[in-house]
Amino acid sequence: MDLQTHFATSSDGTRIAYATAGDPAAPSILLIHGWSQQYICWTPTISRLADRFHLVAMDLRGHGGSDKPEADAAYTDTRLWGDDVKAVIEAASLDKPVLVGWSYGSRVIAAHIATHGDAHLGGIVLAGGIVAIGKAREDWMVGSASPGLDRDLYTEDIPRRLAATARFVDACTAEPVDRRVYAELVGANMLCPAHVRRALFAANLDFRPVYGALSCPGLVIHGAADTVVSPATGEHAAEIMPKGRFIAYEGVGHVPFLEAPDRFAEDLATFVTDCRTQE
Repeated sequence: MDLQTHFATSSDGTRIAYATAGDPAAPSILLIHGWSQQYICWTPTISRLADRFHLVAMDLRGHGGSDKPEADAAYTDTRLWGDDVKAVIEAASLDKPVLVGWSYGSRVIAAHIATHGDAHLGGIVLAGGIVAIGKAREDWMVGSASPGLDRDLYTEDIPRRLAATARFVDACTAEPVDRRVYAELVGANMLCPAHVRRALFAANLDFRPVYGALSCPGLVIHGAADTVVSPATGEHAAEIMPKGRFIAYEGVGHVPFLEAPDRFAEDLATFVTDCRTQE
């Protein structure tokens, strides 16, 4: 699928890259990728839903085609993450979008809600989402393949970082994926510099109070074989959401939209449609 890149400008001047697909008049979905990834990871979801929804996929600051500020504060400031999402929503003219966050994308969604509230959202979906970082993260939340456990992922030594990145991407799925897809994921990961990778986990933040106060509907999809973020984290996230629902994907790892693309797309489509009917 040929996706054209556009840019929104955040409150600190950082340019945020994003791509769009589908009819702008259709219900909106904003896809937010995870740690050290890029919006192309959402291609399986976009290709399955572009005929029914308006889909926007953004690159986080420091990732992909977005600007990559040098200062740690550009990645530890909750307000900036919240403003990035706001900038994309406004630039793409999204009306009551459903925000979908994979892994670290959950931190970005929580930052947006903490900064701008959730009255303008149709709902949120977490896929393998985290609920805390830094010292706020508890041991039971961490899988054996968590990126926090491999220091080579953060080194300035490119050969070591590349080898560690290949290991991490391999561990993200319960079963090996197509060679081309695997290569694209590793390549996308390497677009995120070491200084950004380090800064992404430099803050100490617990997102559970934000999700516990959520007023819009929430859906949590988590692979039961996820070794990056424990499945218990997903269950807990859904439990604390006032209108939360949890779906476990048996035999699936950390990337449910890639490992079970048809099921994920339909579960997402059903959720977005239900959110619209509840407005």
